[in-house]
Amino acid sequence: MKSIHFDSGVSPQLSILTQFFPPDYAPTGQLMAELAQGLSRQGLRVQVFAGQPGYAYDRPLAPQQELVNGVMVRRTRTSRLWPQRIRGRAVGGLLYCLRSLVKLLHPARRGDLVLVTTEPPYLPVLAYLLHCLFKQPYLCVMYDLYPEVAVALSVVPKNHGLARLWHWLNCLTWRHAEAIVVLSGTMKQRIVDQCPEISDKISVIHNWADPRLIHPRPKTNNWFARQHGLSQVFTVLYSGNMGRCHDLDTIMATAQALRYAPVKFVFVGGGAKRQPCADLAQAAGLTNCLFLPYQSKGDLPYSLTACDLSLVSLVPGVEGLVAPSKLYSSLAAGRPVAAICESHSYLRSLLSEGGFGRAFSNGDSTGLADFIHTLMANPALVKQMGDRGRSYMQQKFTPEQGALRYFEVVETCLYGSNPAPATHASTPKPAASRL
Repeated sequence: MKSIHFDSGVSPQLSILTQFFPPDYAPTGQLMAELAQGLSRQGLRVQVFAGQPGYAYDRPLAPQQELVNGVMVRRTRTSRLWPQRIRGRAVGGLLYCLRSLVKLLHPARRGDLVLVTTEPPYLPVLAYLLHCLFKQPYLCVMYDLYPEVAVALSVVPKNHGLARLWHWLNCLTWRHAEAIVVLSGTMKQRIVDQCPEISDKISVIHNWADPRLIHPRPKTNNWFARQHGLSQVFTVLYSGNMGRCHDLDTIMATAQALRYAPVKFVFVGGGAKRQPCADLAQAAGLTNCLFLPYQSKGDLPYSLTACDLSLVSLVPGVEGLVAPSKLYSSLAAGRPVAAICESHSYLRSLLSEGGFGRAFSNGDSTGLADFIHTLMANPALVKQMGDRGRSYMQQKFTPEQGALRYFEVVETCLYGSNPAPATHASTPKPAASRL
């Protein structure tokens, strides 16, 4: 990687492109906000180009430009079109990309490094175009791998021309990126299998949660639990996106198996599978299921702690293509975790190392139901697993640790193997190794 030099005393400028950003509910937007603020505290000048809220479509439009905790945020209204429809979101994503391209034609807005996410998934192609036009350095943060996700969900045939074109564009953008960040070891392997020569430029940096915002809270001292009648009943929580990549079938089968047990299944969020699950619960007469909308960031500390067990799930075939961010907030809440995933999932290695829950194969509703019975009969085990999870998260997955690891990658993008000038940061930074 080439070394980039700056005038003495001038901090590098990082431009972050992400369609979703607060006040949006999307987890990627929340994570990008925390990352932007963390990198700003490390001494970088950070600006964000985002769209209007897509998940929080019930909210009014956010300001087109505002300064948030030292980060300049600019938003375009063009991406807020038919947010609840797949085609609308696709068109909105394309319009967001086009608008971002227009904005970034100005060199001051590109800055010294552009960080692009895969929200929308074709955003890295825009970064490659900027590289071709202006030799602009860029860093790719891979939240999802497309077209692999679409292929795994049978949306696009594996040998379809669009899939082949997308694969070619992926390798093109990855080869010219200064660095690539992925969310799990299995995701890194997926990319290396396609493009082996870029292995050395890939860093694995997990998502995180803020243990100061989300911390253990007794259900008896939780307004959310009291409001929804959860204080005195064993509660199983699925919080977040109920999308096509998430295994809701196993969860709903477990709810049916436990329909006469003193257990409440609470689903908080939205997504393609939310309404079908709600319809199934109604048709089957499952009074033990409660469906609630996405909660604001201010209410998350209460909704996430209004349970006794948290659920994380992935359908077969998407391991290494997506990484559920809900895991880390569940750990911060101090609740045991049950993960429904494939046998080679990275979630199983985290569960084994941290000792904060159990993993179950897709379709194993009987095993999950038995685990719930075990926890119901042993409150001490619930607390023990929850405490382990929070401790594990505090050791490995905090916003500060995430920002430090990203900062190391950014420094490598900007300076190569040369150390950054001391004037570029406001405070000394401990070293952060790649995972």
